[in-house]
Amino acid sequence: MPVKIRLSRHGKKGYAFYHIVVADSRAPRDGKFIEKIGTYNPNTNPATIDLNFDKALEWLQKGAQPTDTCRAILSYKGVLYKKHLLGGVAKGAFDENAANAKFEKWMNEKAAKINAKTQKINADREQVSKARLAEEKEANEKKAKAVEAKRAEAAAKAAEEAAAPAEEEAPAAE
Repeated sequence: MPVKIRLSRHGKKGYAFYHIVVADSRAPRDGKFIEKIGTYNPNTNPATIDLNFDKALEWLQKGAQPTDTCRAILSYKGVLYKKHLLGGVAKGAFDENAANAKFEKWMNEKAAKINAKTQKINADREQVSKARLAEEKEANEKKAKAVEAKRAEAAAKAAEEAAAPAEEEAPAAE
């Protein structure tokens, strides 16, 4: 039975949410599966991936073949790198402690990259928000000045109209 690690689509139209599942390759995309090993939400930035690392590694070592997208997800989370390191341990290239040290170093670097990206996204979002607020303040000031000018013009016109009848009545009295 050829086993695949693949995505099973859920969510509503235009807003997909995926389950990462281990399934028989002959089963339908959203149909029967052997085990659910995680979730993938591409709608967030960066994409949210919740993966049972140990189960994914176990299935890869049993021979399950990931699809292209799942291969990218497993690579992103470090499952494929861990499998690679464990293969080196099995061949005797280095011991398990060295493999674990390499993997921890890689995970720390990866976490730093993800954290930097998240901070950059948040900073950009904040900068856009500040720019939008400044534009809105400027537009509100222009509107306030225009309203004030209209009020001043209306007050001057009212003062002229109030003064004009008084002047017209004065010559008539003579």
